[in-house]
Amino acid sequence: MKNKKILIHSLVFSPDGVSTAYLYNDIALGFQQSGYEVVVLTTTPHYNRVPEDMIAQPMKKQWAGLYYKSNFKGIPVYHVPQKKYRSFLARVIGFVYWHLVSLLLGLFQKNICLVLSPSPPLTIGLISILLGRLKGAKVVYNVQEIYPDFLINQGNLRSGILIRILKRLETTVYRYADAVTTIDEIFYKTIVDRFAEKKKLTVIPNFVDTDIYQPLGERAYSLDQELFPDRDTLKLMYAGNIGHAQDWEPLLWIARKFRGAPIGFWVIGEGVLKEQLREVISKEGLTNIHLLPYQARNGMASVIAYADLHFIFMNPQMEGQGFPSKVYTIMACGKPLLVLSGEHTPITHFLKDKNSAFLITHQDQETRMDTLGKLIQQLLLDRSELKSMGENGCILIEEQFSKKAVVTQYVSLAERLINENRHG
Repeated sequence: MKNKKILIHSLVFSPDGVSTAYLYNDIALGFQQSGYEVVVLTTTPHYNRVPEDMIAQPMKKQWAGLYYKSNFKGIPVYHVPQKKYRSFLARVIGFVYWHLVSLLLGLFQKNICLVLSPSPPLTIGLISILLGRLKGAKVVYNVQEIYPDFLINQGNLRSGILIRILKRLETTVYRYADAVTTIDEIFYKTIVDRFAEKKKLTVIPNFVDTDIYQPLGERAYSLDQELFPDRDTLKLMYAGNIGHAQDWEPLLWIARKFRGAPIGFWVIGEGVLKEQLREVISKEGLTNIHLLPYQARNGMASVIAYADLHFIFMNPQMEGQGFPSKVYTIMACGKPLLVLSGEHTPITHFLKDKNSAFLITHQDQETRMDTLGKLIQQLLLDRSELKSMGENGCILIEEQFSKKAVVTQYVSLAERLINENRHG
């Protein structure tokens, strides 16, 4: 097949060290291994800059810094400068700059047959559609988070005018994209009625790289003993973005309640609420909470294996618009989860029949905390159930959510759309 060239247009990509970047790194490699030429349009790393990854994938300045270029395992990557600006105005200007330069760089790409772009942001779908129309390429928009719902529920978007504009933009993206994928049945049910052509929407789940994330068994952990001491205590862990999508009050509540008990809590990552969390921990002397920076990806299997149980406490206001990809990596490493989330949310829907997680779905806060406290007390007495729960999750991931199984679905979708274009 001639003209097998895919443009991946994503806010994050290697060497940025966040989950969506890792996801799309593997999708890009999957297309490459399937015989496609792949080119990536993204930003400079600004979420999680991993020093060793930055060294392994150096970015070279182009056109006096208008953009940068790097190479990811034979795939050319174009990076538009982007930073975490504190000023709202600076963030808006940077965002507009990224969109304009991305559109310009995309127009210079030749023989593109398909553009694939994940949300967020919602506006990336519009730029991808423009590129698709101007280049005669098909467009696939991947809904990782539902916008503008996420912003509205987060409380960051209250303007009626802006809400109407973004809802109209969402409708436009769904209308003019050739296909839209989402990662969960709950997401599908949430947005399917927003489509005039419902057949455009399909579910392709996220996945985990089981070459990296796998049970370590009895192998020794290569971890810093000061950060991860070898103690016979119940160890609970959260590793990911420390932001508004999570509810941090349950963690603080159980840390206070079980102060002095043989239990420790590890929170690993960065995010807008990290300093606020650090201040509360320091003020209240919660020495059983260990707040650490991001750890290198190639060592995360050891970090995950260190904990007995991994907790994810979803913010009730936003729990219906996102699905934490860390669920897959934790299960792939053979570890169980402790999840606080509503009954009709993507994470609960996914885990409810898997026997690999403790699910607390009560809406009443007092009941949730009471249930959580009793569960922790039970686990302090007997942890024997945790091993079999972890094994259940690992088996499921290997069978249905491996990198190979899911990337094949993306490649099959691309093949179908491109063939329709040739025969239409």
